[in-house]
Amino acid sequence: MAADKTIVIALGGNALAQPGEEGTITQQFKHTRESLGAVVELAREGWRIALVHGNGPQVGNALIRNEHARHLVPPLPLGVLVAATEGWIGYMIQQSLQNALYRAGVQRQVVTIVTQVRVDPADPELERPTKPIGRTMDEATARELAAEMGGDVAETKGGWRRVVPSPRPLEIVESPMIRSLVAEGHLVIAAGGGGCPVYPDQRWGGGWEGLDAVIDKDRAAAILGRDIGAGVLVILTDVDAVYADYGKNTQRALRRLSVDEAEEVLRSGALGEGSMAPKVEAAAGFVRGGGERAIIARLDQGREAVAGRAGTEIVAG
Repeated sequence: MAADKTIVIALGGNALAQPGEEGTITQQFKHTRESLGAVVELAREGWRIALVHGNGPQVGNALIRNEHARHLVPPLPLGVLVAATEGWIGYMIQQSLQNALYRAGVQRQVVTIVTQVRVDPADPELERPTKPIGRTMDEATARELAAEMGGDVAETKGGWRRVVPSPRPLEIVESPMIRSLVAEGHLVIAAGGGGCPVYPDQRWGGGWEGLDAVIDKDRAAAILGRDIGAGVLVILTDVDAVYADYGKNTQRALRRLSVDEAEEVLRSGALGEGSMAPKVEAAAGFVRGGGERAIIARLDQGREAVAGRAGTEIVAG
């Protein structure tokens, strides 16, 4: 099957949980089951598929459990918590997707890989912990936890939170295995939550060493797509397209952009300070790195987006 039949799909946070909900595991399973229709249809059509998911609320809750249980059991570092959420969210998606494929009569298997992602230990972002994570606290509580458990805290919208570094992903360590499994027709869940950041460590004879940081899952999805030779990257989120001047009277949907145009939109600041800019950056980077096209679309329009009928498409020229 040609490279353009290999696709990486990045599922947004709304695939697992909805704003305002308690976020129980029952609710998360429900939303996961409701979010996989497009993946099943693409699998039926013969697409080779790798799935990436977010983990922001889940790893934040894991940190809260760390805090409350710190006097009973040793707290786990952030890198290990990322791996833990990769595992259990992967289980949730894997089971839900395998069941949906079975009901649809699609004979494909699903597998989850806990994924390591190489970063540069000299990445300046590692010295700038700015990504908020975990619960909102008052200043005194935040500073007390930081003094006792380590890490950084900062004032954010609504209160004080932990802040962690978010380095750029450079390479998917397990990409040869993921590529092989995808080529065999299996649906692979990988780089969950952006994957576990690691770097080459020459101590003790060499190997990988983990970092306490988080990686943007859309950036990781773009690197995964590059490393497994995917032709298409789809980033599914909670808006139907990329908008310039979003929320203003001048807002307008950008339905098709060349990679040069996408990068110019980023430089212009027309996307504001929200979460859309990193998605466009990841999509443009995927195309610039050899991908055929990248699409940003609403979660429930994934199938239409791949067919060119929804979302924003970024192409080489």
